[in-house]
Amino acid sequence: MLTPMYSLVFASVLVVTLATPALAHDETGACDEDHAKVAHQPAGPGALKPGAVLTRGEPLPKNQSPQPLSAVLAKPEDGKKVLVEGVVRRACSQMGCWMELAPPEGGPGVRVTFKDYGFFVPTDSAGAQARVAGTLKVSTLTPEQVAHLRAAGAQVKKGGTEIQLEATGVELRRL
Repeated sequence: MLTPMYSLVFASVLVVTLATPALAHDETGACDEDHAKVAHQPAGPGALKPGAVLTRGEPLPKNQSPQPLSAVLAKPEDGKKVLVEGVVRRACSQMGCWMELAPPEGGPGVRVTFKDYGFFVPTDSAGAQARVAGTLKVSTLTPEQVAHLRAAGAQVKKGGTEIQLEATGVELRRL
């Protein structure tokens, strides 16, 4: 009688262990299959070819020059709408539902999420040049969120203060 019970418990633990990373890889646990269906464009690896320009979301403003990301991060204002340029340091490896944008010269970057999970970027976007339009958010993360983001490869400042950019539109270029 105990042997079948141990098998059932082991199988249950195994299923939960294997399913957890796939279901909860972003800080809110909200990036799941439902959000993948919302993203109408493919976001898997290889979608960004050398020499190509890939756009996601709303068109970027044509009458506005992008600011260097380092200038925006020097004096971040919560709620400020910006158009910035930078280099993709890394992207979500599971669905492309976030990316980290950094100044070309190096230094601190910003985590970019996509408004209403309406679009994603290719999972292999690291190294691409990017122009991003969106709204800055300055927030304090919980210890659990910090641990989760670090486990996913994000760089989070000590103390858990994060500057985030919620993008409405993204343009990626790979040279």
